[in-house]
Amino acid sequence: MANPPKLVILDRDGVINRDSDSYVKSLDEWLPYPSAIAAIARLTRAGWTVAVATNQSGIARGFYDEATLAAMHEELRRRVAAAGGEIAHIAYCPHGPEDDCDCRKPLPGLLEQIRDALELESLAGSWMVGDSLRDLQAGEPLGCRPVLVRTGKGERTLANGKGLDDVLVFDDLAAFVDWLLDTR
Repeated sequence: MANPPKLVILDRDGVINRDSDSYVKSLDEWLPYPSAIAAIARLTRAGWTVAVATNQSGIARGFYDEATLAAMHEELRRRVAAAGGEIAHIAYCPHGPEDDCDCRKPLPGLLEQIRDALELESLAGSWMVGDSLRDLQAGEPLGCRPVLVRTGKGERTLANGKGLDDVLVFDDLAAFVDWLLDTR
């Protein structure tokens, strides 16, 4: 079997930045966790590729547009670059739950987009880090190893307890990166 790619796929809201039950609708509302930005940079410097897979149904709901989302993602890339890191690809789903798309997590479409954009044969053995069960479920059919962080909706997901049998749990992205870089 080929070695798994040194790839970490991150959910955005609740993992990289603060989440909001009323959606992150503007660049002013996009508040990254400083430790997450530093963790992404550390991964990059250690030879890992980092990608983002994020549901953004606020676009379908009319709360913000794709230009606003692009500004948030540009700021994310800028901050990560300033810390010495890089995000290789950002895949997002602009659809709502009723839109019958194939990219809204828990479906694996966003991860398939990342696989194709990075020209990988497989995502098997890569890491999928999220704060909700649907984030982790998106990686299952592609062989991703699931990681739940307690930030964002992570505590709620953990309290629910369903579907978490083989999931590694960390306080935040920085704690996962500490573990990953110490054990790999």
